[in-house]
Amino acid sequence: MATNGKGGGKGGNPGGKGGKGGKGGAGKSLVRASLAIHEPPVGQSTTPGGLIKNFDFDFNPAQLTMSRRTDWKATPSPAVRDGAQPEFMGPEPRRLSLDVFLDSSDQPDSNEVLKKVEALFSCCEVTASSLAAKQPSTPWVVFQWGSFSTARFTAYVESVDVTYSLFGTTGVPIRATCQVSLHEIPSKTKGQNPTSGALTARRVHRLVAGDSLQSLAWREYGDATVWRVIAETNGIDDPSRLAPGTELILPAVEEVTA
Repeated sequence: MATNGKGGGKGGNPGGKGGKGGKGGAGKSLVRASLAIHEPPVGQSTTPGGLIKNFDFDFNPAQLTMSRRTDWKATPSPAVRDGAQPEFMGPEPRRLSLDVFLDSSDQPDSNEVLKKVEALFSCCEVTASSLAAKQPSTPWVVFQWGSFSTARFTAYVESVDVTYSLFGTTGVPIRATCQVSLHEIPSKTKGQNPTSGALTARRVHRLVAGDSLQSLAWREYGDATVWRVIAETNGIDDPSRLAPGTELILPAVEEVTA
């Protein structure tokens, strides 16, 4: 039996399991949102390192908050009546905030919610490999949601705030909402992947059992028919022979839709 102060049902689901949209949406999103968690790069590179974990959302976000600001500076002067002329200092990186809803109330003894919260918290912890390289850093991440390219950029996790709202009989949390804030890490070449000229970066995916080029294309771009672009990018002649553990380069959205 699950316990909380508001009943034990699955109310409060913000996005629907498997990618359902919110009440005001135009329809169901069949592409699952995810957060690719990478090792930080070594040296001065602005390309994320190897993939640590792909955090798949149980429920797509009901809404996202993005912000972009510019920095202007004005030096007060007693010689002007209406204020000093501001000077443009430059643009500020993008910020993205979203809620990650986790629910395992159908398995009251499960610790799945606890493990997923810990995975998000780990994004605020220095990685062992960066310490070994004497460049301590938390992981670099990329939020991905199909063809939503505006929200896809390299970032670090600025904060993770979790609210546990339902607990199993042993006290283990089985429902939680995590407020995650991302802060963009700008690339050296503004807006472009140096190898492709695309507005969004390529990324690396490590194959697991059951993966196919068609399923990757559907999950990544919302279109299973573009699997050939993945095959061409990786020099794959026989897509039926994909070994688990193989790393594939997934092209940027612009490369696929061009």
